[in-house]
Amino acid sequence: MFTIGDFARHGRVSVRMLRHYDATGLLRPAHVDPASGYRYYTAAQLARLNRIIALKDLGFTLRQVRDIVEEKVGVEELRGMLRLRRAELETAMAAAEARLVQVEARLRAIESEGHMPTDDVVIKTVPTIRVAELTATADSFVPEDIGPVIGPLYDELFRRLSVAGITPTGPGVASYEDSPEGGGRITVHAAVQVSAPLQDGAVRVLDMPSLEQAATIVHRGSMDGVLPTAQTLARWIDAHGYRSTGYPREINLECPDNREDWVTELQTPVTRA
Repeated sequence: MFTIGDFARHGRVSVRMLRHYDATGLLRPAHVDPASGYRYYTAAQLARLNRIIALKDLGFTLRQVRDIVEEKVGVEELRGMLRLRRAELETAMAAAEARLVQVEARLRAIESEGHMPTDDVVIKTVPTIRVAELTATADSFVPEDIGPVIGPLYDELFRRLSVAGITPTGPGVASYEDSPEGGGRITVHAAVQVSAPLQDGAVRVLDMPSLEQAATIVHRGSMDGVLPTAQTLARWIDAHGYRSTGYPREINLECPDNREDWVTELQTPVTRA
């Protein structure tokens, strides 16, 4: 038999944790010396300890862990619990990865302050184009809220266009406006240029208004990292006596499978300040 210290070392856990598991009835010592109160464990108990730690690391509560290791949970129920937990972990990992991308974008924006060239900023008139679009609402204009909305929106748009027999004739155009719901929410327009009659149906076809003046710049790379480019454009607008009059449009000039090879033009409507 092992002392509690030896068992903790073999199990790669703390003595304090073993004492807690004993107090909660999750893992009792095999023997407790009645005179000294010392706890002793057997090697066979390592198997139960391993299961407890694995289930705890998966995020189960100690009560759920106890029910599982004591076989109070059926096999099918356990499978369901594990599948649900896996999905929760995958969602958390995706969210953490998205946050990391945005942190890196902010860092690049800070590092590029005053260094990104503004020679590529062009003031131009953007003509009216006919587009097919779907819309949805995002909680805010921050990338973490826009990304999960606009991606599925485009997937659904192209699916509906295929069903309707409408072929895109130009690039995708993403645009934004304040939602009537208020509270900082944003109406997201996922659109693509088409040549089709005006219609309101499964897919809305409309003429997107022209922009008399737009300050434009080309961003190369994933839209997850657009922040430095967008802020370069904002600084140019301010430095040259303009003010923006709306959210920028995003024109998807090139969208290969590798998102880092994307080419997107930002078009911010402006007027003289």
